Amino acid sequence: MNIIDVQDITKYYGKSRGIEGLSFNVNEGEIFGFIGPNGAGKSTTIRLLLSLIFPTSGQAMIFGKDVTLFGPEIRQKIGYLPSEVFYYDDMNVRDLLNYSASFYPGDHRGRIAYLADIMELEMNRKIRDLSYGNKKKVGIVQGLLHNPPLLFLDEPTSGLDPLMQRKFFDLIREENKKGVTVFFSSHFLGEVQRLCDRVGIIREGTMVEVSDIHTLQKNNYKKIRFISEGAQVDPTLPGLSNLQQEGDWTQFFYSGDINLVLDRLASVKLEDLSIEEPTLEEIFMHYYE
Repeated sequence: MNIIDVQDITKYYGKSRGIEGLSFNVNEGEIFGFIGPNGAGKSTTIRLLLSLIFPTSGQAMIFGKDVTLFGPEIRQKIGYLPSEVFYYDDMNVRDLLNYSASFYPGDHRGRIAYLADIMELEMNRKIRDLSYGNKKKVGIVQGLLHNPPLLFLDEPTSGLDPLMQRKFFDLIREENKKGVTVFFSSHFLGEVQRLCDRVGIIREGTMVEVSDIHTLQKNNYKKIRFISEGAQVDPTLPGLSNLQQEGDWTQFFYSGDINLVLDRLASVKLEDLSIEEPTLEEIFMHYYE
């Protein structure tokens, strides 16, 4: 079942491009990674899905309902952590979280205490006295306090120290095991590689690839490196990309029948050869070159 279904969504700000022709879906219970550099359209996409802004064209559905028509109803079942968090400076952490909880039915005091303990929040401190990282921790608790079945996390770990990042990832995995669907936007590729089931790569407002992590790494490309005196690689070889040559050292990405490359290399006197899976970061940079 698709929790999120996006069909040909486009958003322009006047003549400026936000996103264009974006289509993808997110399955129930998965952690979906959404990666791209700053300015690629990640936050615009999330704001459209939350109906905080409206599309120029196209349609987005969450829980089977149009986000433009049923925005307030949908948002009751969504947790959202924006990339930048801003709060009332004069409130303390406890009062702010209780105020946030008042927008949702039920008693959430126990849940707030549980999450605050994990994130090591000082509940009596004023918001104005918190560091950026501690404000981000407040945002994490705020996004999770009403037990939402769907989470939108936009650059969630910026400002968190490595130990707190690990606790955060453990918390998200725990929520996911309970059935929570997670939409995880980031430009930190290692985070996506560690946490997500599938990944969508956005470039200049358009989706250039949607694939599961393992397929993206294993099946799409191999990174081939070798050392051989005087050997040259034909840059027009089908499936070859990112060719780098320096002296006797050669490296490239290859997508296709690996036997074709091995046949070419069989006639070359090699000093060293390696064939390995590229990192997610290398794959990502391939799409941006």
